[in-house]
Amino acid sequence: MWPRGVETVSSDRSMNSLSLFTFLCAISLHSVAGTSVAYPSIPGADSDDCSFAGDDSVLVPPRREVYDDGRIFDITHRYVPEMPVWDSKEGLGHFLWLQMSMKNGSQANDSAMKLGVHTGTHVDAPSHFYDKYFDAGFDVDSLDLTLLNGLALLVDVPRDKNVTAEVMKSLNIPSGIRRVLFRTSNTDKRLMFKKEFDTSYVGFKEDGAKWLVENTDIKLVGVDYLSAAAYDHSIPSHLVFLESREIILVEGLKLDDVPAGIYSLNCLPLRLVGSEASPIRCILIR
Repeated sequence: MWPRGVETVSSDRSMNSLSLFTFLCAISLHSVAGTSVAYPSIPGADSDDCSFAGDDSVLVPPRREVYDDGRIFDITHRYVPEMPVWDSKEGLGHFLWLQMSMKNGSQANDSAMKLGVHTGTHVDAPSHFYDKYFDAGFDVDSLDLTLLNGLALLVDVPRDKNVTAEVMKSLNIPSGIRRVLFRTSNTDKRLMFKKEFDTSYVGFKEDGAKWLVENTDIKLVGVDYLSAAAYDHSIPSHLVFLESREIILVEGLKLDDVPAGIYSLNCLPLRLVGSEASPIRCILIR
């Protein structure tokens, strides 16, 4: 026997569900006419039919690199199994799985993932190469968001050259510039789209890192492969960049088809307490 009041509660829930659906329907009819909906170009989205009946339209999610007629550029790489990872020929591999599936009777889809914090487009904290900073808690949660967000200069580095002191001098980066994204031949070769890690990628040599630290106002260094440092200078260049705890390294940026120049950079890492790095979403706004 059901306890007293169950029928009333059930009825109320049904009415509430119907009211909620009606409310959401009204919102959707109002919003589809806008020019900046979250999911544009969905077949049937402009229909005034808000019934429970489905149709045979094929839903195609939009995937974009550029938004608002070229005003916003997404410079973050998509996480896919073929994404390269450090010193691996196999790439990222299977990292995302559906642990609860509506097809298997669950009430909702629920995914889980497992990947290293230096995977894809990511940011390094000072504790990446300094154990004393790791023990002291200089993790990604301690990074200065004012450095990760603000005006930035995208420059083209002479092709097929590592970033040395000589190259840094040749770029003639003006004083006062605090954020610089360095586009190299890594972008031309589409290295971030190749599964096998490539040790010949372009990065900073130790003398290039020293010149930047000692002669510029740059506090954010962005690069277009998995490391800001050249492969054979991985440790010394990182030590130079991170020693003062004043420079932030953003690595693995997607810089193809973005004109060089000044932008508003917006980067937000995950607040991973205790972690020396984090995946990060970065965009450029004209």
